[in-house]
Amino acid sequence: MKRTKSLRSLLSGGDRRSVAQSNRALALVRSNPEQVAQLAALARDVDWLVSLRAMDLLEKLAHEHAEWVEPFKALFIGTLADSDKWEVRLQVVRALPPFVWSPEEKRRAIEILLRDAEHPQTFVRAWAVDGLASFAEKNGELMPKLRRYLRELEESGSKALVTRARRIRSRLESSGDSRTN
Repeated sequence: MKRTKSLRSLLSGGDRRSVAQSNRALALVRSNPEQVAQLAALARDVDWLVSLRAMDLLEKLAHEHAEWVEPFKALFIGTLADSDKWEVRLQVVRALPPFVWSPEEKRRAIEILLRDAEHPQTFVRAWAVDGLASFAEKNGELMPKLRRYLRELEESGSKALVTRARRIRSRLESSGDSRTN
């Protein structure tokens, strides 16, 4: 319990633009991977900023050490995926690709990505399409939808969305997948 409080205190305070002491919390968990469980518990904290910061750190760790976060991956397809906070949804869509999902879990992950590929917040939309591309690399049935979303990003007039679409296309082409054209 003491470690949870310690991590929680590092993730508390400030406002939605602040990361509190997230970098210290991340360093602590990197040096003590058994604390991922406490971080996962904080993802359900009553303070949504603590929850958000915990989700952010779990997402970062998922890309570095998916095996550490794997036991807690259900957080990313559970109720937090339906948050009314775009910042939480951003962490969710960024965290989905590194994991191996069961068929049922994969359906839910893809459902989340498809839904958030139309999210009004630019970052959520861009990263949902990016995540969808990762799933489409293994599931060609997703390519028509991915192509549509890539076109929408490219035609959005947003420099950030156009850049993200180009990066996705480039990544897919470098992996030998030319089906996005």
